[in-house]
Amino acid sequence: MNLVSHPRLTGESAILSPEANQALAAANGVLTVDLDAVVANWRKLEKTAVPAECGAVIKADAYGCGAKPVARALAAAGCNTFFVATLDEARAAREVVPASAAIYVLNGVFQNTGEAYAKIDCRPVIGDLNELAEWDMFCRRSGWKGGAAIQIDTGVHRLGLTITESEGLIPRIHAGDHGITLVMSHLASAEQLNNPVNARQLAAFREIASLFTGVPASLSNSSGIYLGPHFQFDLVRPGAALYGVNPTPEADNPMQPVVELKARIVQIRHAGRGETVGYGGTWTARRPTRLAILSAGYADGYFRAAGATDGTRGAEVIVAGKRCPIAGRISMDLMAVDITDLPPNAVRRGHMATLIGEGITVDELGHHFGTIGYEVLTSLGRRYARLYKGGADDAKSDHAKADDTKSDDAKSDHAKTEDVRIDAPATSAPDTTAQSSAAAPRG
Repeated sequence: MNLVSHPRLTGESAILSPEANQALAAANGVLTVDLDAVVANWRKLEKTAVPAECGAVIKADAYGCGAKPVARALAAAGCNTFFVATLDEARAAREVVPASAAIYVLNGVFQNTGEAYAKIDCRPVIGDLNELAEWDMFCRRSGWKGGAAIQIDTGVHRLGLTITESEGLIPRIHAGDHGITLVMSHLASAEQLNNPVNARQLAAFREIASLFTGVPASLSNSSGIYLGPHFQFDLVRPGAALYGVNPTPEADNPMQPVVELKARIVQIRHAGRGETVGYGGTWTARRPTRLAILSAGYADGYFRAAGATDGTRGAEVIVAGKRCPIAGRISMDLMAVDITDLPPNAVRRGHMATLIGEGITVDELGHHFGTIGYEVLTSLGRRYARLYKGGADDAKSDHAKADDTKSDDAKSDHAKTEDVRIDAPATSAPDTTAQSSAAAPRG
């Protein structure tokens, strides 16, 4: 369900339609995605990578932010090349981006699926010689000329042709009409500025890519863009940085925050000194304590690792403008927060607490989760109402002709309700896990 509200107001201060008010009033939590911030981040990355083209990685539902609204906003801003992981993600992207936009499917093509790629005009990223042979057979039999990318493994050892296998394709490149529209590789440690692996991968890719005469080359992900011009080649592929994750972990974050996550307070209660809170009784009140019980838990992507024990301080949330510590374990649907230091009347049942935003970043939360900002974003549950603000230029143009037939009053009413859209929570949430991971950024 898509609802709309005033273009300049969001969240609890918004002037909402009755339907939007009803959706938000019933929501246990609200995830706000700032599409203008996504576009601003893309423009900053684009400027940093000039003269290379700047694409956008929108896999995993645009890192949990909503692939369709994100792709629509980026396409309106001028992005013309998109990367997804699966064919289903490509279908969703094709519904909202122009026919002229290129969509690459990073996980490649499976047997007997070529027709599905051709139907929506998307391009597989091929990383195996058997896969390439199957794609070539489909193209010969069908006459399809849509093209494909070749991925070369220069050090990740995940997907991609070996250097030797890639060299075997060079006669094909020289023969012309080869059907290869991009040659690419992926950096293993781009977020580590001085990691020697970066230079080794750059040297290997530069050498092999130079043999693919006339074929655009791409190496850099979000962090790779900040390794310098030599890493940028013809096309860069930012992903997490678009959504506010820091692409330069060793320095300040150059990206704007994109998401704000709030959870509703369902109860205010008290615990006496010496009483324990949560499963297992791992957190003990050291004073008479006031607790706010929030309607979010690990089923909503807020990991158990962020909880607190008597010996370990957990994550914090913002309640009434002040950071307050979590008390006890995170459970499936709820968490307890110590609000003892707030004024007595500062908060009540039904108010919202901020889990991401107001200074709490996805990277900070990733630290408490024992993981990275990428996993924080892609784990955000479907039980939140999702509010999208900004990025509505295309929506305005879609309605322009219809508005021409409306009265001035009707046009004014429409102008008030076209820049903020709300998706009601899903009626059922996908099976989510809350496992911790210490893996470095890779997506």
